[in-house]
Amino acid sequence: MKVAFKLFASLSDYLPAERKGNRLELDVEDGTTVADLIRRYNVPERSAHLVLVNGVFIPPSERIRHRLQPSDELAIWPPIAGG
Repeated sequence: MKVAFKLFASLSDYLPAERKGNRLELDVEDGTTVADLIRRYNVPERSAHLVLVNGVFIPPSERIRHRLQPSDELAIWPPIAGG
């Protein structure tokens, strides 16, 4: 199935060169979880601060269980500090 995978700010460095900006279109197996993609692209778990699937927050405790569906968009932001 096809899903979109987006990494923002410094996390975009974890995407391969063939990406389009900060977005990758992926073919993944049925049953692939949010945690599976975080691990596949070597994104440190502590850096995956804000994780959204189709704009809905997925808390850390749910990432290992949340299965992606066809056409889902997984977006991940690192912690951001500012003032």
